[in-house]
Amino acid sequence: MNLLKKLAQARAVALVGERLIRLGAAAVITVIVAQMLGPAATGYYAIVMTWSAFLAPLANLGMNNLVQKQVQSAPTPADGSSILFTAVWLRLAAGVLFGTLMWLGFAWYLPAEFDAYLPSAAALFIGQIFIAFILFEYHENYQGHFRTLAYGRLGIAMLCLLAKLWVLYAGYGIDALFWVMGVEFAATGFYQYLLFCRHNPDFGRFRQVKARLTWAKELVRRSSWLWMSGILSVVYLRIDVVMIERLLGIEQTGVYSAVSRLSELWYLIPATLAVRYYPDLLKQHQHSWSCYLLLLRKYCGYFLAMALVIAVLMFVLAPPLVPLVFGDAFAAGVPVLQIHIWAGMFIFVRYLISQHLVITGQEPLSLASHGVGAVLNVLLNFWLIPLYGLQGAAWATLISYAYASFFFLFFSRRCRSHFWQLCKARLGQPDIKSEPV
Repeated sequence: MNLLKKLAQARAVALVGERLIRLGAAAVITVIVAQMLGPAATGYYAIVMTWSAFLAPLANLGMNNLVQKQVQSAPTPADGSSILFTAVWLRLAAGVLFGTLMWLGFAWYLPAEFDAYLPSAAALFIGQIFIAFILFEYHENYQGHFRTLAYGRLGIAMLCLLAKLWVLYAGYGIDALFWVMGVEFAATGFYQYLLFCRHNPDFGRFRQVKARLTWAKELVRRSSWLWMSGILSVVYLRIDVVMIERLLGIEQTGVYSAVSRLSELWYLIPATLAVRYYPDLLKQHQHSWSCYLLLLRKYCGYFLAMALVIAVLMFVLAPPLVPLVFGDAFAAGVPVLQIHIWAGMFIFVRYLISQHLVITGQEPLSLASHGVGAVLNVLLNFWLIPLYGLQGAAWATLISYAYASFFFLFFSRRCRSHFWQLCKARLGQPDIKSEPV
């Protein structure tokens, strides 16, 4: 009993447990859509969610980790409060602007058969505006309020899962799913803000703290590289779905998106743990370069080990798993999953590399890596999809992920130096307080 209580109170367990359950819930919805509605409906579902994924980096302005760093290094608590609320206002405005443009692009670009999804896509995009409030969650994480956030988000996710299951089994189709997802985004955002207000009574509220143009300019200037990097990262992460729809058709899109989902769902684990570990990395960097490298290497080892175990298991289990989970209509996705799953080896570590680039002020390099990765993915898809079909798209994804997530490091002299310092770091060596020049 005491062990269960300790596990429930552990910060990492709370965060990972919440994300794993949310991961499972998302997988359940994908499986039900595939089994009940077939590859074509799964394809339509994947295309709308891909447009939703394109909106996310446009609206977040690349400010997630940067704002937390700026708030903690602010001269006074009042300045920290002003920075935080200025960033939230900027992201709300960006969400409205780009959400509108995304909906107009959705209506103009996609074929007429997508017209039925225009109202529900609008609801989904409106809900995504409130992702801006995740900045309050990052501030809460820095203060150590992991468990309350995790369990509250889990409660919202479970209620919305029940709503999604009901609309599917009631026969409302995937159109209704997008409405529920929009509500889930909004509810999660308001929960993050209310919890922030509860734990920070002296930090101010929207009506009390005014956005300052000085901070806005500084945040936009500092985040511009990360913003473009985030946009390009989604392009190289999601462009394969769009290209398959154009080159192979909507049913093949459904097969690819369903099986690749089994691979991509695991990315929630490093995304969650990276949020948990970022404050620790930031504090160690401010204290000691040597200790920072040791901590970063330890986390990289954890992430790489998890990715390897997942990749081996999914590769072995793919032949019986895909038909069992999705049905015989998705059997062509088995080799796709066996190729795609190895991309996680690079994606897991990339979450920590991205944080390292922010901490060490190398944001432009993040943009360059994602830019080359996006171009590489598009070119490889154009080349490999006509030749090898869905497997060609999987190979294009694996190769572009490998470069943009890891191998780009070796094209930067400073990153090469950091990599070798990371490999050579050891306990007991003379302490270095700051990064060697």
